[in-house]
Amino acid sequence: MSIYQRIGQIGSKFIGRPTLFKYGFNLSPMYRRSTGRIIDVSEDLLQVRIKLPLSYKNRNYVNSIFGGSMFASVDPIPMVQLIQLLGSNYVVWDKSAEIFFKRPAKEHLFAEFKYTENEVAAIKQKVEDHNETEILKTTQLMNKDGSVVFCEVKKRIYIADKIYFKNKRKTKK
Repeated sequence: MSIYQRIGQIGSKFIGRPTLFKYGFNLSPMYRRSTGRIIDVSEDLLQVRIKLPLSYKNRNYVNSIFGGSMFASVDPIPMVQLIQLLGSNYVVWDKSAEIFFKRPAKEHLFAEFKYTENEVAAIKQKVEDHNETEILKTTQLMNKDGSVVFCEVKKRIYIADKIYFKNKRKTKK
């Protein structure tokens, strides 16, 4: 169990999961370095919103937001969000990612990460039927009003039944 999981177990007893998710990410060194900040988490954890401000910490040579900051600010959210939504009986891993830069970002960027209750139920059903599955989640970094897309990140996420995954790893050794 990671230190973040331990903090999550203990912290959720004292403060709500959405608050813990938001401040846990924003205070963790790995996410702080991205320069992104979680600004909103829904009570059911199905929606997360981030802001990636343009600052001296993430400006590149041509005075726009560094592509690495764009990717790093969105990279961990879909996987960790799904781990929280599914619960401890599942293994969730990032499998691959692609980033598509649409235009230089010279303003603050925003992104939303959404799962629906139906999507979570469908994932659980696929895992129940096949022991494992993969999904593709697409995130767009946009301006504040959502009218301009600067970057798109597509992530393939692997989900498996925890017992199946452990047995699968044992047989591959």
